[in-house]
Amino acid sequence: MTSTASKLTAWQKALVQAITDPQELLNSLELDSDWLEAAKSAANVFPLNVPRGFVARMQKGNAHDPLLRQILPLGDELQIVAGYSEDPLQEAKYNPVPGLLHKYQGRVLLTLVGTCAVNCRYCFRRHFPYTDNNPGTEGWERALNYIANHPSIHEVILSGGDPLVANDKTLQAFSDKLNLIPHIKRLRIHSRIPIVLPERITPEFIHWISQLKQKPILVTHCNHPQEINAAVAEAAHLLTKAGVVLLNQTVLLKGVNDAAETLIALSESLFAIGIQPYYLHLLDKVQGAAHFDVDKETAVKLHEELSQNLSGYLVPKLVYEQPGAPAKKPVELYTV
Repeated sequence: MTSTASKLTAWQKALVQAITDPQELLNSLELDSDWLEAAKSAANVFPLNVPRGFVARMQKGNAHDPLLRQILPLGDELQIVAGYSEDPLQEAKYNPVPGLLHKYQGRVLLTLVGTCAVNCRYCFRRHFPYTDNNPGTEGWERALNYIANHPSIHEVILSGGDPLVANDKTLQAFSDKLNLIPHIKRLRIHSRIPIVLPERITPEFIHWISQLKQKPILVTHCNHPQEINAAVAEAAHLLTKAGVVLLNQTVLLKGVNDAAETLIALSESLFAIGIQPYYLHLLDKVQGAAHFDVDKETAVKLHEELSQNLSGYLVPKLVYEQPGAPAKKPVELYTV
């Protein structure tokens, strides 16, 4: 067999075989077809995309499963809500060259690819113009030249989309060029893939990340302890063994993790597999995700419960993003 599909690695096949049809998703989870029409309508605006391995962690027959809620298109997404926008962080203002965002002092973010292994329904970049910010291999020269000409930049953040959708050859080609810029000390990768598609963490990937000239940091995105299984734990172990610093960012989501016992279990579960709880984000107010919002007062009370029940190093910082601010801002604590 010489087809392109036969040449794909196991993780690439899992990407290709992801569920993209709302009907198939509902059937696989034995859910009522009453959800179907709204799911189809919302998926026409922001497509459904979820690996089958992640779906396997969901409870069949439970339309409110916390993992399903994160990926199932809902009619709520079609509501236009005041105070929500398509660019809630005003990233267009900080996009000096295609593929590069320069918002914060000392670091830049590169949208290495414009696709993800999973389409999270609350994604603050669900409306991001990835087509305009995916300049191709030749276009990366402009972004790298920008970095080279700004010696105050010490850290490059690979985001997207999800940068680990890129294959190892692409990652290697990028890091080879980055190695030519001496003032870059750290390479940070923001990825949901170690959680939703842990088979991506292959021996070849481990070889690449362990050979980086820059200090490697991988920030995972896990929102619920149910997302962590044996495969995720093994991926985290391999990354830690390779010298990668593992951190986690969680988004506080109504109906998913807006309970203290859930967040406590999440921190404990992450730390048990070598991932440090890092940030607990308030929802970025992106149009289509208002139904996930947890108000500040509730968030502060939840964070206080975490502080009362966990060791300090297990308590993530409660933060939010304010457009134009020089850094993420801490939510004012324990004053409500």
